[in-house]
Parts: sequence; structure tokens; C-alpha cells
Amino acid sequence: MIRFLHVLLAALLLSGTAQAQTQGFGALARLDAEGSTMTQTRAGVEITLALSQGVPYRAFTLADPARLVLDFREVDWGGVHARGLSQTDRVADVRVGGFRPGWSRMVVDLAAPLALSEADLRIDEITGAARLILRLEETDAEDFAARSGLPNTPGWDTPEPEARIPRDPDAPMVIVLDPGHGGIDPGAETEEILEKDLMLSFARQLKEMLLRTGAFEVVLTREDDSFVSLERRVQIAHRSGADVFLSLHADSLGEGNARGATVFTLSEDASDEASAALAERHERADLLAGVDLSGSDDVVADILMDLARMETQPRADLLARALILGIRESGLPLNNRPQRSASFSVLKSPDIPSILLELGFLSSGRDLGNMINPEWRLDMAMAITDGLKAWRLADAAGAGLVRQ
Repeated sequence: MIRFLHVLLAALLLSGTAQAQTQGFGALARLDAEGSTMTQTRAGVEITLALSQGVPYRAFTLADPARLVLDFREVDWGGVHARGLSQTDRVADVRVGGFRPGWSRMVVDLAAPLALSEADLRIDEITGAARLILRLEETDAEDFAARSGLPNTPGWDTPEPEARIPRDPDAPMVIVLDPGHGGIDPGAETEEILEKDLMLSFARQLKEMLLRTGAFEVVLTREDDSFVSLERRVQIAHRSGADVFLSLHADSLGEGNARGATVFTLSEDASDEASAALAERHERADLLAGVDLSGSDDVVADILMDLARMETQPRADLLARALILGIRESGLPLNNRPQRSASFSVLKSPDIPSILLELGFLSSGRDLGNMINPEWRLDMAMAITDGLKAWRLADAAGAGLVRQ
């Protein structure tokens, strides 16, 4: 058993033991849901996860709200209904999904402060199957907060993308496309469609169209079904030397009759209640995916480089109008108020014109039908491309005036 003083388990992480090497930890493991349980004990909660093989992992807790986070190397969650794992009301919810390339995450929402006290990974020497047993014990909120936090696990953080070499002013414009959500964060969903899948597919299609023009270089914030935090998305744009940051979404609104493409720019105060609700939902996605937000204030603070925004924000507003014009001229459906604003953290880069584009709403049958229609998607990609071309010309023409 390993007793925790700071809620950190790094045993077997990154193939650090001889046993890990003999078990072939590079292969994909699966969770046996029927053999896995989350049950109440006299002291708190016991979690047993049955895996087809041992894998590197780490575990830690985060506060506000209280949650247990488990990261695994190469675990396939296919066919797992996470909420069905819990047999105790001390566990409020369970989510699973991809978190980053090669790593999977389970987030266990705790109904009360429960400190991680013991963990034990047991591997069958004959079959290679593994059982991860974790025990959590009741504690108070103060102690839980003191023992929680993102662990400093050696080898976990990936290198930041290298900064780009300054480009020739006549070089292709760099567009960073940000397919919303991903991995453990599915975004909006219907019975058959997940926003994260729809946006990744469209981003790839839009990328190809932009590249064919020869006028753009394109970077995607995610190339697969991996989770990327809001902070990381902005970092990717900066390190890529982005001229434009375009975040792609297709949310769902339970109230009202929202439909049609909508373009969002950054504003401290939302232009309407629906926009405020969307921004709040996007912020909450990081929290639900088990991201520690306690140290992110410097990244997303509203006061960040206000002077730089005095120049950037008018350019973003012009970009929004150009995209709306491109969509309208293509005869594609627009929202009745196509340009809106809210405090989306993903738009808070102070020196890059940033836009969040809702292609439509999954809660609208018409929009959903459009977004899964290949011809409509092609038309929308062309409309966005035309809008970016028009904006580039207008932005270049006004550059001298802006800086005077």
C-alpha cells in the first residue's frame, strides 16, 4: 500500500518499474465495468477499477468542487457508462474520456470532502490483468483543500510548441482553428452526434480549403479526440504566431429557439443572457474535465494587456463582420442576432484577433440537419474562407490608420 500525504500517486508512471516493462504497458488497456465498483465504507469510499492490464497512472484530488482525478496511460473507455460505476451517494458523478494524446482520464465528483488515503495496483502475474484499488476517507473542507492540487509529476508535462520565426509580411496568414471541446469533454450532444466530433471533422475540412488557396497556413489546436484546456488553446495560438484565432462550436440551448450561425467576440459584459450562459458553460468544461483552475488567473484575467486589446479588439470586430458577410452572401442561415459578445476565456488573447463561431445549434433540428450535410459543410467552409480573405484585405488597408 502507498499512503498519501499530498494526494499524489505516481507509482508505475511512465514505465518507471521493471514490472511495468514486463507487462507491456505500451498496449491499450480496457476497463471491465462489471468488475469495477465505487462503494461506501465506514470510513468513506472504496473504488475498485478492473483493467485488462496494468498501465502507468496517477491520482490526485482537486477542490472547488471536490473531485478525484485519475489519469491512465492507454485506457480505452469504449462501451463504459461511467455513471453506472457508482453504488454510493458519496459519489455525485463520474466522467471518463480522452485527456491528451495517449492518456485517458476519469473524474469522480465527490459529494463531500474525501481525502485519498491509500492506493494499490495489483497485477495478476499469469494473465496480466490489473485491479486498481483506491480508498478515500472522510475529512473536513480545510484539510481536503490543503491536500489537493495538481501534482508535479516528472515527465507529465509535454514541451510547449516552439515559437515561430518571424515571417515575411507577404507570407501566408497563419490561422489557428480551434475545434471546440474534445476528449473527456464532449460538448453538446444528441443521441448520435457529439459536438467535439462534429467540430473536429469540420475543422479538418476547413483547413484543407484554406490551404488550397495558398494564402493561409493553418494550425489546429487538436488533431484528434484529445482534451485541450482553454489556457492551452490560447498558448498554441501564441506559439504558432497566429494572425487569427477561430474557435468552432455547435452548442445546444435548452431555452428559446436559437438557430443559425452566430459570431462571438470578447466582451467583459455579455451582450445577452444566452451569450452569458454559453460563456459560463465553456468555462465549466475545464473544471468538469478535472483541470486545476486555481493558478490560471494570470492567463485569463480581464486586465491582461488592456493596451494591446485597444488595437486588437477593433480588428476582431471587423473580422466578425467579415465572417458574417461571407456567410450571408453564401445564402447560409444566420442567427437573428448574428454578432454577439461574451467573456469567453478562449478569446482573451490580447494580441490576436479572436472569434468564436457557432456554426449552428445542435438543439435546432434545422441546424443539425445542415451540419451533417456534406454540401452545406462545404458551402460553410467556403463562406468562412471568403470572409477571411476579405478581412485580410480590409485589415491591411486599415493597419496604418489603427496605429496612428
